[in-house]
Amino acid sequence: MVSKKIAVLPGDGIGPEVCRQAVKVLEAVAGRFGHRFDMQSYLMGACAIDATGNPLPDETLDACRAADAVLLGAIGDPKYDHDPTAQVRPEQGLLRLRKSLGLFANIRPVTAYSVLLEHSPLKRERIEGTDLLIFRELTGGIYFGDKGRTADGDAAYDHCTYSRPEIERIAHLAFRAAAGRRQKLTLVDKANVLETSRLWREVVREMAAEYPEVAVDYLFVDNAAMQVVLSPTQFDVILTENMFGDIISDEASVIAGSLGLLPSASVGERVALFEPIHGSYPQARGKGIANPIATILSAAMLLEHLELDTEAALVREAVDEALNNGVLTKELNPTAPYTTEEVGNYIAFWITDSNEKQWNKNNVEIGLSTII
Repeated sequence: MVSKKIAVLPGDGIGPEVCRQAVKVLEAVAGRFGHRFDMQSYLMGACAIDATGNPLPDETLDACRAADAVLLGAIGDPKYDHDPTAQVRPEQGLLRLRKSLGLFANIRPVTAYSVLLEHSPLKRERIEGTDLLIFRELTGGIYFGDKGRTADGDAAYDHCTYSRPEIERIAHLAFRAAAGRRQKLTLVDKANVLETSRLWREVVREMAAEYPEVAVDYLFVDNAAMQVVLSPTQFDVILTENMFGDIISDEASVIAGSLGLLPSASVGERVALFEPIHGSYPQARGKGIANPIATILSAAMLLEHLELDTEAALVREAVDEALNNGVLTKELNPTAPYTTEEVGNYIAFWITDSNEKQWNKNNVEIGLSTII
């Protein structure tokens, strides 16, 4: 039996709804394999500001530090998004959490599911077979550099700084991932203009000698942004700095046809955080239309982080069953949609008894607590 402590941060908007389904799936995994997951929920984001005035209360941060892994739903609220004068914002809590936990690498898998290719705005022949992994540096660069304005307010600055150790630690992760996949790594930078990018390229070229089995190529970020749309199947592992990774990973999300399908992991030296890449989508809160699959797949990545690979594979198998049988929310199944709760129930119960071979959308009725 494996016993692990998981801090759950449901957050704002649809965050609590999709998190409930991921927790349900983790409970199903624990039940099937005899594990014990101690999952406690804590405030973070706009809900934490409303309750405490702080987007990341000390109790939440302490719980995350003490956990084996962290599961996050989503944060954000229009009342802060649309108020440029707000001094305290939900996103400040997320940045502080990343920095406090040392979450230096964001990892985003992007997969084009064959049964859902029609939902992508890109042509089938361009995206079919896409299976790539994006490694984005998360605690350095322009987002964390010195920033400010001149005394008269007419000029502003944001400094971008990177050190060799910051680059090396995420590059090692990307190289190892590529070595276990299709053995190709692409560094995305702007080395023709930026000194920080020249350092990235210099360090990665030196490190490539440690991984002779991995072929390395280099793309400027503007070309990379174009290639992700024109020919995403050429990529295996993409490595890049913070701001470029923010942009490229969101662009790549359109390949899958829905933000509700894409998970992510933010990895540190010890603790790692797992979250869907979609936002809090407050307009959908409480309507039962939020797609929980990205959060459930984030839970699968969490299981892998805990070295429970068999369990993670079973979660992905259950998700594939839901996709293949059309057990999907309205955005992906507009004619006969299932609710957020029903999708979570289907996946959780499939994990509980994946030996049942007769399950399909024609003979399965999904209730709030059981499958008949």
